[in-house]
Amino acid sequence: MKLFEINDAIKQIADKDDLDPEMLKDTLDSLALTRDAKLDGLAGLIERDSADIDFLTNKIKQLTEQKRHFENQKTNLLNYMTEVIDDAGLKQVKTEHYILKPRNYRQKTIISDESKLPDDYHVKKEVLSIDKRKLYSDLKDGVNIPGAHLEPNRKTVIS
Repeated sequence: MKLFEINDAIKQIADKDDLDPEMLKDTLDSLALTRDAKLDGLAGLIERDSADIDFLTNKIKQLTEQKRHFENQKTNLLNYMTEVIDDAGLKQVKTEHYILKPRNYRQKTIISDESKLPDDYHVKKEVLSIDKRKLYSDLKDGVNIPGAHLEPNRKTVIS
């Protein structure tokens, strides 16, 4: 098999969404590819996945910004509508499609300056967290710690 044919075969295999990692490995092994060709194809897949991850990360950011925009717009429009109905002195307005009724909800608590609040309103919270640096150091020094262990972490750099 020529290199581009091998790469095409690897891409076709990787494009299958229902393929688990073990099946991918077995399929690649069954193609009887040379080691370098396999590695080249895998590096290409990793590069493609990295590009997809970057694309999706940016898309999530854009969608989050759009969502925030529409949430703010909704809040502003609801406030405006309530002000208009209140200003007219009406308890409800019937339109062609809707019945609009301003309601009173629980009042919001706004803290304008925390430093001016009396101590009665301050709560001390205690948070427990793991000192991972100390844990790593002790495990590295051979200390046996129940509930924790070191695991090899090797990866290949693609350049």
